[in-house]
Amino acid sequence: MTLFRRICGLYSSASVALKTLRSPLLLAIRLSWGWQFAEDGWGKLHNLDKVTNFFTSLNLPQPHMTAVLVSLIELVGGILLGLGLFTRLTALVLFVNMTVAYITAEPDAFKAIFTDPDKFSSATAYNYWFVSLILLIFGPGSLALDTLFGRVLKLERDKPALP
Repeated sequence: MTLFRRICGLYSSASVALKTLRSPLLLAIRLSWGWQFAEDGWGKLHNLDKVTNFFTSLNLPQPHMTAVLVSLIELVGGILLGLGLFTRLTALVLFVNMTVAYITAEPDAFKAIFTDPDKFSSATAYNYWFVSLILLIFGPGSLALDTLFGRVLKLERDKPALP
């Protein structure tokens, strides 16, 4: 066996081993960041006056209604992420929410995405934004209600009809 084939074999084995870690990693991300989103949403709901004042300072339209909406998006979205339910749709909504947060609260950091990546990644919204993007792209993994319900629906769809 040539050295090249050995290297290719090792690479293939490593890829298979790492692939088995994907679902537990996505579960850990969903649970950890789902908790963070839910906790932040809960905190905002219990401090609506403070959040409304902050949104007013950013010149957002309807600051009180926006504060309630953002709080509910984060609370419910966090819970759904943790459960792995409607994960990609939830991640999309949270990604849009965090993009708007980036643009309105930290516009200079957002504009620096290509020119000053350190400034971009040190912004408050970055971790939430990035986690939402990861879950939007990779989905919930196999350890999620989405996956369980998908399997059940596939079984129902594939079940032969009775004569």
